[in-house]
Amino acid sequence: MRIIVGITGASGVKMGVEMLKALKKQSGIEVHLIITEGAAKTFSLETDYDIEEIKALADYYHSDKNLGANISSGSFTTDGMIVIPCSMKTLSGIANGYAANLLVRAADVCLKEGRKVILVPREMPLSKVHLRNLNLVADYGCSIVPPMLTFYNGANTLEAQMHHVIGKILMQFGLCHQKFVPWEGDPLEE
Repeated sequence: MRIIVGITGASGVKMGVEMLKALKKQSGIEVHLIITEGAAKTFSLETDYDIEEIKALADYYHSDKNLGANISSGSFTTDGMIVIPCSMKTLSGIANGYAANLLVRAADVCLKEGRKVILVPREMPLSKVHLRNLNLVADYGCSIVPPMLTFYNGANTLEAQMHHVIGKILMQFGLCHQKFVPWEGDPLEE
């Protein structure tokens, strides 16, 4: 399986790192990573991560400026793409086909080839423009997995909340995340 991971400049870049770590634990997954300029800035503001450490979590790293990268072509087969977190700027680019950088171009290619595109939008409150763009990408076939809080599974830490979101994303590819705690149903109702 070959998956593209895009990390944008929205708040929550640590989710992108956790996704890369979760994918690294899967067997037989080739990960292609794109980190936008905005994400590099957000990493410096929100974390102590060194960008080179993050790049090392992927099998391949592609500069967001390299529109000639193999992942910019439909003839380079992938199973899809995860954009985590997804900024509203990137969402707008995907919704409107404005492929000004490799991340948006790779998403555009996945859509035109009928491949999975999972977006993890990070903004609140959502404006009408954001909602319109989310509706557009959903109509195009993207799966929207916002990082919403979950309480039914005992996720009382930030880490547990992130692992829940990552588990939900990996389920879109038929993959399991070891740290995901699913709903087991109400045993009193059976």
